[in-house]
Amino acid sequence: MAGNSLVLPIVLWGRKAPTHCISTLLLMEDASMIVTGCHDGQICLWDLSLGLEINPRALLFGHTASITCLSKASASSEKQYIVSASESGEMCLWDVNDGRCIEFTKLACTHTGIQFYQFTVGTQREGRLLCHGHYPEILVVDATSLEVLYSLLSKISPDWISSMTIIRSNRTQEDTVVAVSVTGILKVWIITSEVSRMQDTTPVFEEESKPIYCQNCQSIAFCAFTQRSLLVVCSKYWRVFDAGDYSLLCSVPSENDQTWTGGDFVSADKVIVWTEDGQSFIYKLPASCLPASDSFRRDVGKAVENLIPPLLYSVLDRADKQLLICPPVTRFFCERREFPYKLLIQGDSSGRLCIWSVPDALEQQDGAKGLQTTTSVSLQEAFDKLTPRPAGIIDQLSLIPNIKEPLKVTASVYIPAHGRLVCGREDGSIVIVPATQTAIVQLLQGEHMLRRGWPPHRTLRGHRNKITCLLYPHQVSSRYDQRYLISGGVDFSVIIWDIFSGEMKHIFCVHGGEITQLLVPPENCSARVQHCICSVASDHSVGLLSLREKKCIMLASRHLFPIQVIKWRPSDDYLVVGCSDGSVYVWQMDTGALDRCVMGITAVEILNACDEAVPAAVDALSHPAVNLKQAMTRRSLAALKNVAHQKLQTLATNLLASEASDKGNLPKYSHNSLMVQAIKTNLTDPDIHVLFFDVEALIIQLLTEEASRPNTALISPENLQKASGGSDKGGSFLTGKRAAVLFQQVKETIKENIKEHLLDDDDDDEESIRQRREDGDPEYHSSKSKPLTLLEYNLTMDTAKLFMSCLHAWGLNSVLDELCLDRLGMLKPHCSVSFGLLSRGGHMSLMLPGYNQPVGKPSYDSMELGRKMSITEGLGKGTYGVSRAVTTQHLLSVISLANTLMSMTNATFIGDHMKKGPTRPPRPGTPEMSKGKAPPSMSSHAAQGQIKQVAPAVSSSTEAGHSGSDTAPTLHSCFLVNEG
Repeated sequence: MAGNSLVLPIVLWGRKAPTHCISTLLLMEDASMIVTGCHDGQICLWDLSLGLEINPRALLFGHTASITCLSKASASSEKQYIVSASESGEMCLWDVNDGRCIEFTKLACTHTGIQFYQFTVGTQREGRLLCHGHYPEILVVDATSLEVLYSLLSKISPDWISSMTIIRSNRTQEDTVVAVSVTGILKVWIITSEVSRMQDTTPVFEEESKPIYCQNCQSIAFCAFTQRSLLVVCSKYWRVFDAGDYSLLCSVPSENDQTWTGGDFVSADKVIVWTEDGQSFIYKLPASCLPASDSFRRDVGKAVENLIPPLLYSVLDRADKQLLICPPVTRFFCERREFPYKLLIQGDSSGRLCIWSVPDALEQQDGAKGLQTTTSVSLQEAFDKLTPRPAGIIDQLSLIPNIKEPLKVTASVYIPAHGRLVCGREDGSIVIVPATQTAIVQLLQGEHMLRRGWPPHRTLRGHRNKITCLLYPHQVSSRYDQRYLISGGVDFSVIIWDIFSGEMKHIFCVHGGEITQLLVPPENCSARVQHCICSVASDHSVGLLSLREKKCIMLASRHLFPIQVIKWRPSDDYLVVGCSDGSVYVWQMDTGALDRCVMGITAVEILNACDEAVPAAVDALSHPAVNLKQAMTRRSLAALKNVAHQKLQTLATNLLASEASDKGNLPKYSHNSLMVQAIKTNLTDPDIHVLFFDVEALIIQLLTEEASRPNTALISPENLQKASGGSDKGGSFLTGKRAAVLFQQVKETIKENIKEHLLDDDDDDEESIRQRREDGDPEYHSSKSKPLTLLEYNLTMDTAKLFMSCLHAWGLNSVLDELCLDRLGMLKPHCSVSFGLLSRGGHMSLMLPGYNQPVGKPSYDSMELGRKMSITEGLGKGTYGVSRAVTTQHLLSVISLANTLMSMTNATFIGDHMKKGPTRPPRPGTPEMSKGKAPPSMSSHAAQGQIKQVAPAVSSSTEAGHSGSDTAPTLHSCFLVNEG
């Protein structure tokens, strides 16, 4: 994908919700949204209504490690900013309205807690983030730039901070930061506006340091009701202190081996504390803990066992008692603006959110009965409620008779040069499909939904169980044969396939565990290694498998722990393996001998630094007496400087080339209009497929084909195979002055008479295949040697058709909708399309299925018409109501692409290639075809003529029929194409 291009993601989630093992959560200031972070690094946004109904809206991708803490990052109600931190030191600033990543950084320390702090300097308000974690200080970070400004340091007993709170003073300009260290020492810092203006000048030391003997502190909470009490929760007891002099007022030990994990004040005289098994307890404090009472501080100085115990008022317990992988996360939130509730919110490892509404007038209840859960929903339940169910990339081909759920896709690779998507499934089969056509089937309505075995595909069978990884080596390096596809499975085998004939070429059975990775060695390896691929298995072994010799030339299998990273040093013929225990093994590739082995976490840090520094890493490993980190730093800096110089040289070359473009020497444009990326939130999940549409590349490809082939030609993989250049090389770069001048290496595109559809030969024989497999038939995996000629199609026009059909605002203008369906050949989505948004540094937000469903209140249409909305009705309203950033990108894309199509000759989405094949009743689970009119079967020229005649009438009717705020018809009138 182009770095600066307009790239729009569309995601196909499939029926299984992604894993979301919640590690932390946050309620936004206006209580309209809950934000949860998970152990796999994703962040989920959940819409919350005034009726406490929850609907998951989007997943944010960008972190590479477990989310440790979340905090708001703005006090303004207009800017809904949050900051997130992960175990690897990453910090991201997000706009949760759009899902954009505004800023990100990476520090050499891990934050376990962040609190937002705002102060006023004159008329300006500035935000700060106070961070603590695995370091002996509190970092003060700018909430806008994420820059570390200064630190709160300790003179006495500096240590990691377990928990922290900020006490705002209403009487003075001094605010107090109270923290408890891991050794149980309470520390106090005073922050003023003068201190907050400091930037790394003089250190700010604590004002007070007092041992309070609170080991394993889990949380600190200041009582906003009395402005006097402090609740400190430790794993085996919780205590209340007087915030004036930090005297102990009461203490409660845990019972029945419970472990407390946090707590807060519900009111002036009540606290709520919770345990790691998900239970919460509400206690009423004794009078000696209440500043308004005459007996306040009466028990100060007494032994802990002589203090008056609080009274247990109520128990809040989980309704769902299922076994959890890790302890749930619980947080308490008092009333917010325009939100009258006190909420206890809990998230668990199954991706479930539970909410308890805690009433103000809480009566003492039987401890066993307690308060019932007000709301409970999980990601999977939200997926299950949708009709139709969220689509997967090849669901229509994976529905097996008598099985409710389609086969899961467990590994994928996209081949842009052929427009093919290869999917490995849980039953060991591999399916090859045209990417655009399978996406059209899953997302859009049309008669293709009723066809047997559509889209056209090829099924490869050879593995006896789940496919774990796929590799198309030619895509990584042209030195590999473009016919070869490599697959690995849980059956310990690696198989070479001929992707064009479907023939199995060879099976490697050298590993003693399931295959976890397939890699390509670098270009500058030895001649023998260059024709190998590298396989990694769960038995901690690494193999070099020669595709030319059809044998394993090296197997490294003496690693004691799982393999985390593979690096290369071709100049010395070294393969470097880093394991999870911190050990590093250096192997000689030609001989298979172990050169050296170094233990320790420093070695893995070296390997993870950067690829350019691998020679320095290996050299450092040969000198154990040398400080490895210092050697690494010196050499990696030199390597990075060389890389920077190379990039500057490349940039200069590109600039010179762009200047020469006015003379006719246009540089090649190498981006693909469509990329399909498979992602997993967890290794146990099936693949989620994201379609990335590069609008600029799509426009260039459309105009390039227009210039090189006046008549739309149909392409097939064989033609692309014969061509000297692939479609991934694309057309020439398009400049404003020379839009008509397009240079492209002309591909040989010969239209062949294809008589067979090559639908899945094994479609009817799933049961017989399974029976042969169970009977041990050695030939069950053999594929017929037919050429992989899936139906002819125009890849670029299919991509444009899919893109425009998804982007069009269906439901805003019925006249325009009919025109798009009947005359332009566009297709209406049969469910809401889940769009995404790319932002800085490759961060991404993806909308979850049902993101545009109203939460807690009926939509305007259903209130006005008094009926339930249909599946596709209002799709455009939902899409364009998500966020400004998404709407802006969609409108820019629609306008630019529609104008391009209008400038082309005979551009139409109506083609015969989507109308072939026998029809049949829909399979169970297949979305029903729309009851609306199907696109008429007319010739392209006839369609173009009718479009030209109807264009003025449509424009006038849309303007007359839709006035006021409905501006979409005029925007989308540019869909009309002319004959030139």
